Amino acid sequence: MKKVLFLIVALVYILTFSRCRNQKKSGEDLKNKDSSTLATPSHNHTGIKDTVSMVSTTLSVSGDVNFPLVLTVDSLKKMKVVGLDSLNIVCQSGATTSSSVKSRGVLLKDILEKASIKQVNHKDRNFYIVARATDGYKATFSWGEIFNNPTGNNTYITFEENGQPIVTKGSMILNCVNDIRTGPRHVIWLKSIEVKKVD
Repeated sequence: MKKVLFLIVALVYILTFSRCRNQKKSGEDLKNKDSSTLATPSHNHTGIKDTVSMVSTTLSVSGDVNFPLVLTVDSLKKMKVVGLDSLNIVCQSGATTSSSVKSRGVLLKDILEKASIKQVNHKDRNFYIVARATDGYKATFSWGEIFNNPTGNNTYITFEENGQPIVTKGSMILNCVNDIRTGPRHVIWLKSIEVKKVD
């Protein structure tokens, strides 16, 4: 019964809020709208799916790392947790799809340091990081962005919004809060972080 109720809530959530790519109004028109009517999911999906089947309760960290990880929300809570007072998700079109969300999470940089990227020496920096969702959506970062740029101190894996665990958007979300357009690297239904070396 609980599973059926959760499925109904998730489907209502998806049907109620339009996707970022369907935002056809200009930024000025959207400013005049009540923010409660704007969509909350930010990345494009392949269509309305069974969101329950897309929820991942674990986050794997793999690839060119010395210590592959499988993390849960409880694992993240044991790391250095940071609070974000507000989080605005802005699509590539410039439309704000959600705003003023208070979040808690862990820096992606801290997770990568725990996994330990396989660097031969300090000059070995040609790596890229792929954050992947269960629906196949991906966001990428370079080693330099995470470890030699303010982006590294502004990219989080969040597990809580407005004091509540994240549920319908997966249990963990990747957010890069210093991007001009935060939507493209806002990864809901996050399932994996892959570290790859540029050949």
